[in-house]
Amino acid sequence: MYDVLTKEDIDTLKDDWLTDNVIAFWEEYLEREYLTQYANAHIVLLRPSMSFMLIQTPDPLTLKDALPNFSRTTHIFLPINDNRNPSVAEGGSHWSLLLVSVVDGVAFHYDSLNRSNSHEALISSKKISQLLGGKELKFVDLGDSPQQENSSDCGVFVCVQMKHLLLKRLLIANSKEKVSMSLGGKSIDATAGRKEILREKRQSAQQLFKEPTKD
Repeated sequence: MYDVLTKEDIDTLKDDWLTDNVIAFWEEYLEREYLTQYANAHIVLLRPSMSFMLIQTPDPLTLKDALPNFSRTTHIFLPINDNRNPSVAEGGSHWSLLLVSVVDGVAFHYDSLNRSNSHEALISSKKISQLLGGKELKFVDLGDSPQQENSSDCGVFVCVQMKHLLLKRLLIANSKEKVSMSLGGKSIDATAGRKEILREKRQSAQQLFKEPTKD
C-alpha cells in the first residue's frame, strides 16, 4: 500500500536523520489520505530520489518520461538533500523543502538550518523552470523558516512543514485569494512529528494486513 520501510528506516524515526524512504512514505501517505479527497487539486509531491536525480542531471528535459506530467500542476513539493555525490546512496547530511508555486511563478525554500541548502534548492528551482517550458521562477529563500535545535531533525521538519503547507495553506485556499506561504512564527515539535510518522506507518501496516488477498 505505502512505500516499504526497512527496520533501519524505522529506527531513524526514533532520534536520527530521516532516510529517503521515510520521507517518500510520508509523501505517499499525504497523497492517499488527503490529496485523493480533492479531485481538482493538481499538486505533486516529488519523491526524494527524483529530486536528487533532478539536481544531478545536467539536462532535466531528459527526465521528462520519468517525472509526472506538470502540464496542469499548480504546486510541486521537493525534498532537497545536500548530497553531491551521485554514487553514494542515502548520502548527504541535511534536508530542506522547496515548494514551487507554478501558478505564481515562485519557488519557496524552507530550510531549518540557516539556509544550508540554498545552493541545492536554487539549482532545483532552475531545473524545474526548464521542465515547465522555461517558465521564470522567482527563488525566495525564506529566512523566517522554523529552525531545528539539533543536527538530526531536518527531515522531520520537512515532513511536518509539507503537511502544514498542504493542508493549512493550499488545499483550503480560495482560488481567488492570496495565501501567505511564510511559516514565520510557527513552532515545530520534532518529537511529536516523529511519533506521528511512526504512528501512521504502524496503522498503514495494520491496514495492509487486513486487506483480503487475491488467489
